[in-house]
Amino acid sequence: MAAYLIRRLWQMIPTLSGVVLLVFFLFKSFGGDPAEILGGLDASDRQIEQIREQLGLNRPVWEQLGLFVMRIVTFDWGQSWATHESIADLFASRLPATLTVMLPILVLDALLAIPLALAVAAVRGSLTDRTIMVLTTVALSISFLVYVIVGQWLFAFQLGWFPVQGWSSSTWTNLTTYAPLPVLLAVLVGVSPQTRLYRSFFLDEIGHDYVRTARAKGLTERRILLRHVLRNALIPILTNIGVQLPGVFVGSFLIEVFFSIPGLGREVMLAVNRSDYPVIQAVTIYLAVLTMGINLLTDLLYQWVDPRVVLK
Repeated sequence: MAAYLIRRLWQMIPTLSGVVLLVFFLFKSFGGDPAEILGGLDASDRQIEQIREQLGLNRPVWEQLGLFVMRIVTFDWGQSWATHESIADLFASRLPATLTVMLPILVLDALLAIPLALAVAAVRGSLTDRTIMVLTTVALSISFLVYVIVGQWLFAFQLGWFPVQGWSSSTWTNLTTYAPLPVLLAVLVGVSPQTRLYRSFFLDEIGHDYVRTARAKGLTERRILLRHVLRNALIPILTNIGVQLPGVFVGSFLIEVFFSIPGLGREVMLAVNRSDYPVIQAVTIYLAVLTMGINLLTDLLYQWVDPRVVLK
């Protein structure tokens, strides 16, 4: 296990290096002159040159790349160009709000989609199976924006169950008052595709010979599904969850904008509108690191789910 972990961490270095080079040269080539953006329309040539010298933009490219790598390692990206807030403090203050919304979505998606898909797979071809497949297809065909508009109108304005927007400094208040509505709508959107996908995983396992052998030995259908089919299908399910995690994080950007949640996603959207490059670069790099870390964790969980898996 230790040798595999060290080897995987070593293999992540070229990938991360490629991401760093891509982000650095992409912003350098197509992002415009940061000095002109910071200086504004009324800045003189001298002021722009001073800003360029302050940011190190007049140095050779390899020195600028070294400074860029140093910012990544030390997590010292300086200040936001728009708000003049430390980017490290910006991450620390905005990330809790994002996690408050994102983590319940991830947990509820898995807790609802897995048992629902297993139950539907167990009655394949029945009226219940067809009905749920039709409902999930319809749900997939509706834009998330429609869910937001209808959800706010129904649950907030008509029923008055949740506030439309808002946030507080109390995590418990946020979880019980402000987060339920966006979490509910995001889960309604996410459960449908996950249910259909997990159902196909379970049906694939049910068609294997070991299921027929278990039935021939007299095992109950419930035991076969929970002890054998579910366990063997967890590997592709874990793979899908691992792939889904960064996507849910990116998807939270829209949720935070629609519901005015002061999270990292909304801050990134504002940074894009303001051309606040340091914030965008920091989020891009660390999102790539998060994705690679999640992929590594997923591979390690394979052996925990199925001891027959050998990590090489």
